[in-house]
Amino acid sequence: MEYIFGIIIFVLDIWAIAQVINTNESTGTKILWIALIAILPLVGLIIWYFAGPKSNYSA
Repeated sequence: MEYIFGIIIFVLDIWAIAQVINTNESTGTKILWIALIAILPLVGLIIWYFAGPKSNYSA
């Protein structure tokens, strides 16, 4: 069961990183957000969801 949880967090982290890349923020800001999400997968994902830059892509 813990493997499924880990896979879900991994997929959500990849999605969040893709969303950060698709913003109009500066490169430095993008790198900081990506580092936060990568270093602290669950906490970084939660912080990004509430405070991070959102993608300009609307699907």
